[in-house]
Amino acid sequence: MEDNKPAVTFFQRKARSVGNYSVEFIFDDVRNRLKDKIAANTFFSKYESTGLFKRFYNCIEAARNQGGVNHITGDINYIGLFLDKQKTIHTVLDCVFIASSSGLKRSILKYFWLTVPVKRSRFVTAISEATKAEILKYVKCDPAKIVVIPVAISDRFTRKDKVFNRDCPIILQIGTAHNKNIPRLIAALKGINCCLHIVGRQNDEYVKLLREVGVRYEYQWGLSDGEMIKKYEEADIISLTSTYEGFGMPILEAQAIGRPVITSNILSMPEVAGDAACLADPFDVESIRAGINRIIHDDMYRDNLIVKGFQNIKRFDPQGIALQYLELYHETMSL
Repeated sequence: MEDNKPAVTFFQRKARSVGNYSVEFIFDDVRNRLKDKIAANTFFSKYESTGLFKRFYNCIEAARNQGGVNHITGDINYIGLFLDKQKTIHTVLDCVFIASSSGLKRSILKYFWLTVPVKRSRFVTAISEATKAEILKYVKCDPAKIVVIPVAISDRFTRKDKVFNRDCPIILQIGTAHNKNIPRLIAALKGINCCLHIVGRQNDEYVKLLREVGVRYEYQWGLSDGEMIKKYEEADIISLTSTYEGFGMPILEAQAIGRPVITSNILSMPEVAGDAACLADPFDVESIRAGINRIIHDDMYRDNLIVKGFQNIKRFDPQGIALQYLELYHETMSL
């Protein structure tokens, strides 16, 4: 092994068998691209992040498996409690766990998932400027300690041209969590002849709303990577009008395939979309409806979004982003 080749241990949550999880995709790709430049080891927590005992065990186990550089890749940032802070990097994907909680629970989450990780690390990486701003809002630290490294667009998502179905477009919605803002999206689709494809667990409340407004829909869950790409290819419009996103990966995935996107005008979403998406106020049903109608009926506008999307994804080149992590590993190892 070369003397200057960083030995990096990637700490990840217990692997899940179903669903698309950004942490795994992001760092599988980084490791693959840096396989000749780092000595990588991946450590998966024994337990899922539930309960005091299981989380404490994950912390102890992590401390016993430290590397030359420790990279906690997100979601389980509390496990850095006993790691060498001068050799530890924390990636913070978002701060939704604070924004969506209150009282004692909020205080505990903020302390163990954000305050302690920021204090007990050499660097923190944030996947967007919006996430960096949130971290600094909640934890006082030197802003230079927080390095923004965006998420790369996977090269599995490639251009696939499709004739736009103006009469009954398929609108694709990825995810069903509360922040995905689906009730307002459904309300915005009232009177629009379309079919809403939702990737996520079926929600009876959403089904009731869909039936009330008369929107055709389809639910799917547990899709493979190939099946997920196929959903993008089948769609005419991708919607991500969330009330919260730390990044907004569906924006880039849609742009890479060549689909117009409507997304929110808040937080990280405009930052990720650039000038290549229709921006709407996620709290205003009429704003969402107007954006979708414009994409459907304004051919020049829609085509322009698609062209700009192909340009926008160049900012998120996987190799360039992997090299940003490599630079950070070298800097951490040199201390």
